[in-house]
Amino acid sequence: MQSILQFFLTALFLCSTAVFASDLRDVQEISLKKDEPKKILVKYDNKTRLFTFRWTLYTNEGLVVLRSYDKHVAQNILYLNHKNQSFRVTLKTPGADFYNIPYILVKFKEFDVKKNIAKFELYLSDDKEQIRLETAKK
Repeated sequence: MQSILQFFLTALFLCSTAVFASDLRDVQEISLKKDEPKKILVKYDNKTRLFTFRWTLYTNEGLVVLRSYDKHVAQNILYLNHKNQSFRVTLKTPGADFYNIPYILVKFKEFDVKKNIAKFELYLSDDKEQIRLETAKK
């Protein structure tokens, strides 16, 4: 009986992982030096919005990140191996798709102290595949 329960729980976990893993698509890995901005064009419904972020300070294992999207400016402090490892940017207003709002997730992956470079992973959640991301030219 116990082995059947273990099998059932393992199968349930693997199925749920497969379902939720497809929610976020790995878009790109980004390496930035201090105060080097990353500019990404977000395109949907004949609209183009600019998403920018940069890091300004790394101290006490915390990385201070400044970001802006569609005239909304914010600051986050990200830590490795901590629940504050990423931030989320909602790309569209909720409207009719209240439960399926597309967003970008930026995750702090690594900091190279010698080179003074922070590495990020950028993921896109867009169930309806309406959003296109392009790197903006400097």
